[in-house]
Amino acid sequence: MTPWQGLINSAYRTRLPVTDRTPAVSLHEGNTPLLRSAYLSRLTGCDVRLKNEGANPTGSFKDRGMTVAISRAAEAGAEAVICASTGNTSASAAAYAARAGIGSAVLVPRGHVALGKLGQTVRHGARIIEVDGTFDDCLRAARDLADRHPVALVNSVGNELRLSGQRTVAYEIVDALGDAPDVHCLPVGNGGNVTATWQGYRAYRTEGPATRLPRMWGFQAAGAAPLVHGKPVSRPETLASAIRVGEPATWQGAVAARDESGGLFAAVTDEQ
Repeated sequence: MTPWQGLINSAYRTRLPVTDRTPAVSLHEGNTPLLRSAYLSRLTGCDVRLKNEGANPTGSFKDRGMTVAISRAAEAGAEAVICASTGNTSASAAAYAARAGIGSAVLVPRGHVALGKLGQTVRHGARIIEVDGTFDDCLRAARDLADRHPVALVNSVGNELRLSGQRTVAYEIVDALGDAPDVHCLPVGNGGNVTATWQGYRAYRTEGPATRLPRMWGFQAAGAAPLVHGKPVSRPETLASAIRVGEPATWQGAVAARDESGGLFAAVTDEQ
């Protein structure tokens, strides 16, 4: 059996926006476990499976998109990449940029970033820029810097490279189960992951091997639930820093995933 070599070196390569000239900047992301939860299955009366995306190299699904974004940035000759983050994206961008041998800069909201992820970011050599404001303020600043300087913006917002990599989680689930599940549940912050996952299921349904589509159920923190309430939240608050977003940049894509799949968005408290 051939050892797993990451998404760009896998059978999913043909579904990614890469060419023969694209270097595979990989940390062997993807191919994460899909585990049956006996407890949740008993509790719900359903067959509940958990996709352990924490098994990715930097501990989050962001690695799926980052391998594509950084590989293409390296192919284009980029000397540095930039992103806004509250944790997961910063760790992933820094790790993959280091793997590619290029620089990275990360804008984070002062006092509102996951320290464990920030530690990864520092360890991989990224330049940390603290911003007095929210994630949304950081993203606006990152976009402005990318417009004015020769650096590649690697946030998932409108970034087809990142989204294409994140679609692979749907491919893996269908390949493991033999078809799409009835329901796919996931946390929602900026909206990119629910958007990409739904797009992945749609692609597999159109081109095979899936014969059906799941309903997409997205969950937001009660103090940061703009998609649930249908309007931005000016001061989002939650202990879950990765989804502490008041105005999702991929708002339309997330809403489309919910509506097209017959799904829902709901809010849960930090205690829940």
